[in-house]
Amino acid sequence: MTVLDSRPDVPGDHNPIAAPGALLTEAGVSMAPVEDLGAGRGPFWLDDWLRANATDVLAWRRHIHAHPELSRNEYATTELIVSLLRRVGLKPWVLPGGTGVVCDIGKGERCVALRADIDALPLTEDTGLPYSSTTEGAAHMCGHDAHTAILLGAGRALAGAPELPGRVRLIFQPAEEVMPGGALDMIAAGALEGVERIYGLHCDPRLEAGKVGTRVGALTSAADLIELRLTSPGGHTSRPHLTADLVYALGTVITSLPSVLSRRVDPRSGTVLVWGAVHAGQAANAVPQDGVLRGTLRTADHEVWKALEPLVASSVESLLAPTGVGFSLDYRRGVPPVVSDAESTALMRAGVEAAVGEAGLAGTEQSSGGEDFGWYLEHVGGAFARLGVWSGPPAPQADIHRPTFVLDERALLVGVRTLVHTALASLA
Repeated sequence: MTVLDSRPDVPGDHNPIAAPGALLTEAGVSMAPVEDLGAGRGPFWLDDWLRANATDVLAWRRHIHAHPELSRNEYATTELIVSLLRRVGLKPWVLPGGTGVVCDIGKGERCVALRADIDALPLTEDTGLPYSSTTEGAAHMCGHDAHTAILLGAGRALAGAPELPGRVRLIFQPAEEVMPGGALDMIAAGALEGVERIYGLHCDPRLEAGKVGTRVGALTSAADLIELRLTSPGGHTSRPHLTADLVYALGTVITSLPSVLSRRVDPRSGTVLVWGAVHAGQAANAVPQDGVLRGTLRTADHEVWKALEPLVASSVESLLAPTGVGFSLDYRRGVPPVVSDAESTALMRAGVEAAVGEAGLAGTEQSSGGEDFGWYLEHVGGAFARLGVWSGPPAPQADIHRPTFVLDERALLVGVRTLVHTALASLA
């Protein structure tokens, strides 16, 4: 398959899209466009840009999909983003770590930011798509390839606008899939300096393409990691009284800590502890000397999140004290909850309505999933929304983070229009 980009390279600029097996080549476009669900809604320059470049957006997404890169290793993706932005006269800069891109469009004191994440997951794809991942053990099964292509489209469309009422900052963030997340790298590098609001989209396979779900308040939860290591002298299972029964102690924490927390925090906070891994011992008749327990602790309440670490530490100590088992607790704070403020959400809803009409507006549920966009909202106001990528019945709903996740590419153009109109509404 040969798809986009047919524009000449910037002189002296390395062309990252000419790699062997790339879907993007200098030969031009040979792929069918998809329906633009917001066609004709304006502004005229956005309609014109999408008529001429809609297949570019699809091609960028398919190329990135076929060439995924894991967190903080997104070097080729970063190079591609820089190249495509430079081709329209923009001046992007790369984070000190070599991955991640920031780029301003327009002039003026006021500045709003639009963010996309660019990293892939350590999964093996099983979709059968002709542009499936060519990288072993890495795949875009969370839609970050779509997020990146959408922001590239929005940025290049905005770069062609006759005039903007202020500046729009594009933030192409690395390492969203690891905790505490690449958003902290962006913030440390100054990506939020001068920004008054920030917006982002995330693919949602439960919403139909053409719809965007918004919510005032908590959209995702804080997500922390817990690793508990236990130690015991070990011994024979026939004489547990002569040692410290490590497996029993593990079981005590596994069953009791979630119950204790449910009685120590406000149940309206959506706090939930779930264990994901437990390892101890080999022989049925031997008390092991060490074991490990790992899990995630999530909450939608910001104040509860701040109080959880000392509460977990004191609860673990109390539960294990009668067992005689030694322990070390590694509590790793992950990401804060994503909490969209009312004003920013209203501006984003106005952007959605301008992009695809009132029928495109949808509500959305609060999720226990984590998303490091929350770090940005610790510093500036903003809103995060869910972009419908489901084709509708009878198509199955393939959830994110699964090897079979697919999306309706009509959503890419909806995303471009939504980000452009949200930025314009926010700067108006």
